[in-house]
Amino acid sequence: MINWLIANWIEIIGAIAGFIYIFLEIKGKPSMWPIGLITSIFYILVFFYSGFYAEMGLQFYYVFISIYGWYWWINGAKYKQQKILSISYLNKKTGVVLTIISAFLFVAISFLLINYTDSTVPYWDSFTTSLSITATWMLARKIIEHWYIWILVNFVSIGLYFYKDLYLTSILFAAYFVLSIVGFIEWKKIANSASQ
Repeated sequence: MINWLIANWIEIIGAIAGFIYIFLEIKGKPSMWPIGLITSIFYILVFFYSGFYAEMGLQFYYVFISIYGWYWWINGAKYKQQKILSISYLNKKTGVVLTIISAFLFVAISFLLINYTDSTVPYWDSFTTSLSITATWMLARKIIEHWYIWILVNFVSIGLYFYKDLYLTSILFAAYFVLSIVGFIEWKKIANSASQ
């Protein structure tokens, strides 16, 4: 057990930070963003050593989107003349644009992984990565439908990480899957109470 803890300490810290992050996200707390940044830094290393190159690249994106999201959640309300940034709903135009961007990202990331890495799961890695980019941008803008994407991504990731022997990360994503459902329900309650 001690040997496993020593060998996997980066994944352990990343997973603990990830659990803290998702609980803060469910509650809609801006403090989730710096915790997310810390989680991403640890998972850059975890995914590099595991050969999840698109997921590793995604963690770099998460570092930057964490800064953007933190700023937007704190200051975005000013742009909308609100006291706090409220939960919003996805409009059709933005939905179409995000679908096109996600499809483009999937194709581009798949191409890179197939042609320039030794990835053993290029399509699945591309799938979860492209949707995660979209979902995180939606989260930064506090769009409630981001939870639907996380539910799908987290479900797929459970098996993907288990397949690559990242058991703790697989457990983390099983929790993320359940908590994504809880998060959607909580955000829906918040949005409904704000509209009354």
